[in-house]
Amino acid sequence: MRTFLEQQKYLIDYTLAALRRRKTRNLGLLLVYTLLVFLFSSVLLLSQGLRREAALLLQDAPEVIVQKLIAGRHDLLPADWLEPLRRIRGVSRVEGRLWGYYYDPAVKANYTLMVAPERELAAGAILIGATLARVRQLGIGDYLSLRTVTGQPLPLKVAGVLDSASELLSADLLLLSETSYRQLFNLPPEVYTDAVLTVRNPREARTVAGKIALALPDSRPILREEILRTYDAVFHWREGLVFITLGSLLLAFMILAWDKAAGLNAEEQREIGILKAIGWETGDILRMKLWEGLLLSLTAFLAGYALAYWQVFYGGARLFAPVLKGWAVLYPEFRLTPAMDFSQVLALLAVTVLPYLAATLIPGWRAAISDPDAVMRG
Repeated sequence: MRTFLEQQKYLIDYTLAALRRRKTRNLGLLLVYTLLVFLFSSVLLLSQGLRREAALLLQDAPEVIVQKLIAGRHDLLPADWLEPLRRIRGVSRVEGRLWGYYYDPAVKANYTLMVAPERELAAGAILIGATLARVRQLGIGDYLSLRTVTGQPLPLKVAGVLDSASELLSADLLLLSETSYRQLFNLPPEVYTDAVLTVRNPREARTVAGKIALALPDSRPILREEILRTYDAVFHWREGLVFITLGSLLLAFMILAWDKAAGLNAEEQREIGILKAIGWETGDILRMKLWEGLLLSLTAFLAGYALAYWQVFYGGARLFAPVLKGWAVLYPEFRLTPAMDFSQVLALLAVTVLPYLAATLIPGWRAAISDPDAVMRG
């Protein structure tokens, strides 16, 4: 065992010396390789982190949301729908919700407005998200004036700023009382935006949704699991969009690896011929080429992945965040929870390291099994 380890040590020393002799070429290859791993790792880590954050935020979402449809579009839900929904077997609680969007020309952004009965806000009082407070430079006690649908100004006093820990969810959120909401949009008291249902047994949510569709044919029940699937599909789509954009860089690297696999240059062939002539066996040369491929590819992989990990979880993920988070004016400032998916790491290793190892070993094996004189002359 000791002899084997010493042999590997000598092979690594020789491989490092050989890499230093061609340092300009290998350094350029290492930089391109590291950049490739960094870009793809950044996309994977960011999309995985956003999916995880979305799942954590939505785990407390209502089990069933009921909307009213007219001509296939979302319409206001009548208050007299709430009682039939309460009578459906399996439903423990039904609440009407009031929420909507308001465009603010001052910052050219849409706000999300929602009534929060549990906050017990007084008429004319609001709670705003940390991003909105930062952009509009608002603090507790300041006033935010919104224009009602009748054209009259509605001054709202900032009673508090939502916790910055929830900024991913509340960046553009504005919580207000039911009185202020209905005044802003001129809504009568007998309508809601939609209704949320709590199901006694969450595993029966799909059955309850079927009962709702039968009892109220012009309704659309939406399950929490369907919302999660939609978010997941959106992140997969955006992730694929970025990968397509990075395809040109991947293609360039593949061409480089293919060129390397096509054959060794004259200097490398002469080196292998000399090694064969002084007594090296084919297995020794293959182990040397394997160490060459491992040292370069693993160095590039570890450097690229470490840089991507820092950029996503500690550097603000500014490289791909606008694409994967979505285009918006009010960008939330938040940090994703650092995490590592080992299956993702293994998949990335297989895609980036194995092809390069093959591109290193194949020409080395071809030269190692050839006659030393022919190799040195070639």
